[in-house]
Amino acid sequence: MRRRLINTTLGVVLVVVAVLGIPLAFVETRAIETTAKDNLKAEAARVLEVVELRLSSGDQPDVAVLERQVASSRYAAITIPGRPVLEFGKKPTGRTLNVSMSGPHGETVTVSESRDEVSQRVRESLLLILGVALLAVAAATALAVWQARRLARPLTDLAETAERLGSGDPRPRQRRYDVPELDRVAEVLDQSAERIARMLTAERRLAADASHQLRTPLTALSMRLEEIIATEDPGTVKEEAAIALTQVERLTDVVERLLTSTRRGAAGRDPRTESAVTVSVDDVIRQQVDEWRPAVASAHRAIRVTGQSGLVAVATPGALAQVLATLLENALMHGGGTVTISTRRIGSSIVVEVEDEGAGVSDVLGARVFERAVSGRNSTGLGLAVARDLAEADGGRLELLQLRPPVFAVFLGAYPGADNGD
Repeated sequence: MRRRLINTTLGVVLVVVAVLGIPLAFVETRAIETTAKDNLKAEAARVLEVVELRLSSGDQPDVAVLERQVASSRYAAITIPGRPVLEFGKKPTGRTLNVSMSGPHGETVTVSESRDEVSQRVRESLLLILGVALLAVAAATALAVWQARRLARPLTDLAETAERLGSGDPRPRQRRYDVPELDRVAEVLDQSAERIARMLTAERRLAADASHQLRTPLTALSMRLEEIIATEDPGTVKEEAAIALTQVERLTDVVERLLTSTRRGAAGRDPRTESAVTVSVDDVIRQQVDEWRPAVASAHRAIRVTGQSGLVAVATPGALAQVLATLLENALMHGGGTVTISTRRIGSSIVVEVEDEGAGVSDVLGARVFERAVSGRNSTGLGLAVARDLAEADGGRLELLQLRPPVFAVFLGAYPGADNGD
């Protein structure tokens, strides 16, 4: 492209130089020749005038006076009837340029000049025109190179930006080039880079959230299957199988919620606008207690439920179960002693608290406990962050009420049509 721009600019300049220079050279040549003839005519007229004055007064023309009327480089010859020819100046050889004028007494004045003198002036003028043309071409070449670099560099940068986008590096470069068309392309590429970055971030976040949300029900399902394998009592097998089926339903709900969230995000809608339904808080807590009791018992710890019963909240059952599962898993992994789940109603909100008797959360960690990739131990640091997102998706919130002993609380909207302990 750079070479094409240079060649195009030079082609235009050469055409302009040719169109203007050739006629100018022709006109200048004619002007020099015309000027030379006019000068010869003027000198011949002066000489003739002097000769006429001398003849009119009856005197002989003075050659010394006549020589002063003609340039030293020219030759003049005066022919007077009945008298010798008067000559002065160096007679030119080769081609000459002659002008003759006659007077009333029959006298004739001829002034000559070598055409080599005229040709020399023509060559000097043509060389000047050629020099100006070459200077114009050189200036045009420099301008073409500068302009080609100025236009080629932004295009190279834009190509590199597009290549970076294609290779998975969506960082916008925020470069502008003072060329409106190129700046528009750069702006569109930067906007595309930002959109791709948001999409990649959302996909990575979805993958991380999906792996974490699926891990808990899969772990619970694995524990139930291990219980079935370890027992030979048909009643226990039946009970554990029923719980396992519940886990499968919950796992299906998690997958469906993730897919719905993905579809809504791809359609440009906020996945948090999914409408929640009424859910019995007691049923969700009971299901979670049954799910986690074997793991708690294997750690030689206990789990108990206190507080108001019969509470009905506005929430998504699967999301609320996932939040409680995260809090119970967190208490089992990082806490100690008995795990207590308590429920109460405060105004138009229903609060579900999860507490254990462990060492609690440090002051430094407590301020960032809900941030992603922040963990007190070698864990993913996603659990509480995902749990908070799920709670907020249902219009609620998840908070750390107390550091030591740790108390996490889920705040949900109370269903106005239910008794809820009133």
